[in-house]
Amino acid sequence: MSANGGTKAILAALGANAGIAVAKFAGFLVTGSSSMLAESVHSVADTSNQGLLLLGQKTSQRKATSEHPFGFGRERYFYSFIVALMLFTLGSAFALYEGIHKVEQPEPLTSPLVAVIILVLAICLEGYSFVTAMKESTKIKGDVSWWGFIRQSRTPELPVVLLEDTGALLGLVFALVGVGLSELTGDPVWDGIGTIMIGVLLGIIAIILIVEMKSLLIGEGATETELRTIMAELAAGKVERVIHIRTQYLGPEELLVAAKLALTPNLALAEVAQAIDDAEARVRAKVPNARLIYLEPDLDRELV
Repeated sequence: MSANGGTKAILAALGANAGIAVAKFAGFLVTGSSSMLAESVHSVADTSNQGLLLLGQKTSQRKATSEHPFGFGRERYFYSFIVALMLFTLGSAFALYEGIHKVEQPEPLTSPLVAVIILVLAICLEGYSFVTAMKESTKIKGDVSWWGFIRQSRTPELPVVLLEDTGALLGLVFALVGVGLSELTGDPVWDGIGTIMIGVLLGIIAIILIVEMKSLLIGEGATETELRTIMAELAAGKVERVIHIRTQYLGPEELLVAAKLALTPNLALAEVAQAIDDAEARVRAKVPNARLIYLEPDLDRELV
């Protein structure tokens, strides 16, 4: 479900950003607003980012090979990391450069009403994309806060789209304020200040995404809730105790579980094999993402 939900959110963002980018560039050509130019580049970057997220989803579905025996699930993390870098370089850095330049050398706007109309239209389209991402995220977020979802989610696309859309909506508001104040005060420096605010905002969001995607790319284990469930399901039946356990997400829906288990003493070989199979089945039933499970029986040396 999360993959389909992520795809739906990506496609909604892709369509919205592509249309917004064209409108913003037209607005920039008419008005000469640096805020509009920064937002245009931002929308182009976002459109490219959604393309990369879709590419990551596609390439991650390749079958495992002898060289990559655990498959290619982490490609979704890789492309999400690239998206964060693009948001920082193409979005934030360009907006800061353009904003500082416009503050140092302010130029009067032409036809600011055109910019206002385009920005309001863009807010409506971005709002649609944001609501779609919110709806899809709500299905898998559970009881955690939205910040907790962004920090804990092992599915990269939805947090990326959520943060992108949040940044886009706030950026549009900053651009609207910059253009509005430039027209009301007759001082075009406000347009440059609005552009700088967009750059700072995008930089903050990009850094958050870079940190989170880097963590996923390196390898994160099961969530606390998942780990508690796995431990409880393992330590049942003829398993007396979990001696040792390690988990790691190989992809958004593929969790590796490796554990050493203390079994009831004096079991026959067939009973040991059955106890291991039963423990594996219990874990799979409660944690469907646990696709790869390696369990090793051992003596409980604390009792030996």
